Order: sequence, then C-alpha cells, then structure tokens
Amino acid sequence: MRISLRLLSKMPPVLKKFDYLVIGGGSGGIASARRAAEFGVKVGLVEEARMGGTCVNVGCVPKKIMFNTAVHAEMIKDHKDYGFDVELKQFTWGRVKAARDSYIKRLNGIYESNLDKSKVDHIHGHAKFTDDGKVEVGGNLYEADKILIATGGHPVIPDTPGAEHGITSDGFFDLEDLPKRVVVVGAGYIAVELAGIFGSLGAKTSILIRYDQVLRNFDGMISQAVTENLEHGGVEVCRKTQISKVTKEGDGTLTLELNNGQISKVDCLLWAVGRRPNTASLNLEKQGIQMDKAGHIIVDEYQNTNAKNIFALGDVCGKALLTPVAIAAGRRLAHRLFDNKPDLKLDYSNIATVVFSHPPVGTVGLTEEEAKAKYGADKIKIYNSTFTPMYYAVTSRKEKCSMKLICALPEEKVVGLHMIGQAVDEILQGFAVAIKMGATKAQFDETVAIHPTSGEELVTLR
Repeated sequence: MRISLRLLSKMPPVLKKFDYLVIGGGSGGIASARRAAEFGVKVGLVEEARMGGTCVNVGCVPKKIMFNTAVHAEMIKDHKDYGFDVELKQFTWGRVKAARDSYIKRLNGIYESNLDKSKVDHIHGHAKFTDDGKVEVGGNLYEADKILIATGGHPVIPDTPGAEHGITSDGFFDLEDLPKRVVVVGAGYIAVELAGIFGSLGAKTSILIRYDQVLRNFDGMISQAVTENLEHGGVEVCRKTQISKVTKEGDGTLTLELNNGQISKVDCLLWAVGRRPNTASLNLEKQGIQMDKAGHIIVDEYQNTNAKNIFALGDVCGKALLTPVAIAAGRRLAHRLFDNKPDLKLDYSNIATVVFSHPPVGTVGLTEEEAKAKYGADKIKIYNSTFTPMYYAVTSRKEKCSMKLICALPEEKVVGLHMIGQAVDEILQGFAVAIKMGATKAQFDETVAIHPTSGEELVTLR
C-alpha cells in the first residue's frame, strides 16, 4: 500500500476540468468545440500541430489553390482563340507557393482567433488517455464530462523497398519547385488531383494504377471519363502497374522497378495509396474503445463510441472522409449533447462530392451499380448527356461535359447525379439540395433552364 501511495503522489494533479474536451483541432473538432461553447459549457481543445487540420494545411484549401493554378495554365492555351495576344514567358512555382503558404498561415491565425472569441481553451500538445479516463497533454492532466476524438488521419507510405524516397500528399505542399519528371502512385481522388496539377503545369507525369481505371468506386461513367481525360491532358496512365523497388541514384533522381518495366530519372515520386487514422498513440485501448482492423474508431449513428461519454467523428472514423461532413457531424453532436436535442444526428446519405480533376467531377447519391443493386436493374431509369460546353465553341482545345441522372421507378425519384466537365463543381451544390429533398425527374423538368449554361442540361434531359 505504501508503494501505491508513493506512486500516486507522483502523479500530476488535474490542471483543469472541462464540460467538453475535444482532441483534435481540425475542421470537425473546431466546429464542435465552438458550437458547444455557444451553449455556455466549458470547452477545451487539444491540438499539437497547426490549427485547422488536414483540410486547411495540407488538404482541400491549398490543393484548391494549386488546382486553380493549373486551370490558369490550361486557359492560357485558349487566350489566342478569344482574341488575346498573350505570350507565356515563365511559370514560377515558388511564387504561387509563397502566396499559398501566406494564405494558410493567415487561416491558422483566424482559427486561433475564433477559438479565443468563442472562449474555447486551446491546449497545445499531444493528447493521450490515462488508465482512469483522464487526458494527459505534455505532462498535465485534464478531466472532462464528455470527450470528443477528432484527430483525423495521415497519408500512408507503403513498405515497398526504397519507398521512403518518395513523398505523400503532405510533402506535395513542401515542394519548392515544379519537378520535371513525376510519378504518382494511386487511383483515388488524391492521386488524380495531384497528377492533374503536375501535368497541367508542365511536368512530365505518369500515374501508376493497379487496374484499368482510376476512381473505381465512383460511377462507371466518371471512372472512364476521368481516366480518358488524364491521358487527353498529357498524363501517362500506366495500367496494372506496381512498384517493386525504389532506388535513389547519385544525381538525386529515382529509379523505379516495376512489375512490367522500369522508370528512371524520376524527380518526384508521390505515394497516394491511402490514409490511416491518427489513433495509434492515443492509448484508446485503456478506455476499451473499439476500433476496426485499420484503427478507425467504431461509432454508432450518433457518433458514440462504445465507451461512455467518449465520442468520435471525422476521418478518424473512416466514413465519408470530407471536411464538410466532419463539420456537420461536429455541430450536430454539440447540439445533441448540450442543446437538449437528443435525437439530432448527421444523415450520411446523399453527400455531395467533388473531385478537382481536369475537368472536375461532381457527384451525389447512388452510382448506377449501387442503384441496380438496391432497386433492381429493371426498376431504374438512366438519363445521359455528353456535350461540348459553350466555352469551347471558339477554342481549338476541346473538353467534353458528361452528365447522368439515375432515377428510381415508378415515380422517377432522382437517386443519383454524376457529372464531369467545366464548372460542375459549382453546379452540383444546388442540385444536391434538390436530391436531398427527394426531387423527381418531373420536378427537374418543371424547372426553367438558365440559358446558355451547362447546368441547364440537367433540367432538359430526355
């Protein structure tokens, strides 16, 4: 007993107790913390890195800036067709990088300021659970009536020999210059987006995929079109190709040994082969929190873990890995816990998604394959259209736009919408509202078209 008392005496005292302690300063964690604070509860938020999480620092925000940069490169080719005598003298990667990084730094400051305005305590450091359910950060202990885990995820580097010579999507934002020779490994949206940016900005780019098409979890029309557009845009698509070994040469370039050949003189190898949740160092096992084989925290529809008063949301749960999803789930959770709305939860159906490929993809609802599985092939009706947007009427460079509506019979309720083409990322939002509300094809048809736009195609399909 004396030994136990001596050990207990060495434990640090609880520094502070909160009503709500959020672990993770990404979009979902911040949104939940600030919303909870509106209800007068005492909130703390733990974050060890820059505020804003993946999206703000190494994800959707800086990626969109680089996508916009690539769009400028594409449109420069069209200037002469629109009557402008423009000469491209030089592209300087470092200039846009400096402007982008400055913008992200400002956003970090805004997030910090917003937490202060909301009177949320920011605790800087790495959080981990203790045996008795407290949270330790930098040697200090914190208690909370309710705890939210929103720690996000990180990109994976495979165990391929020499893989450490490559970078991930995080490393993409550290590049000081545009590489001359790039190889991107992966077939998901991150691989597609970054390969498209590299290729549009002038790097000789290859994308290595295990099967025949990219984005294989998307509707078949999207998967096929994006694969073809990559090739049309100058990106080499290497199908059924995998790397067996990476060697760094004396000149600093990489040589890639493949299952079907070799690629040499590679300046940048980028792995986009998946992400893992940030759960390994949280000591979740001390609370008995259930996780799947990949380390994702298992939650129910209300974001409850199996441990009482511990919740989780966002990428750490492995479902719908999108920033607006985490924000929406976080805010709803705060209302449920502290605003007397016990039944409030996020509906994870019909979540709109955009892939910033070249041109971009917009999709919401079921794929054709999913609709057939749910309703039966004879109980759905498909409407398709492929056309050239009016922007390209006078340009030598052409890009197609393809749209698909998937309707469930007999009332032709729209259960899926899939688009690829110029501006579909902006077109999608309003149509996603209609589909979320249960709109039918007849209601689409009753809507007067806006002419001339690409969006009008969706209300005139036959």
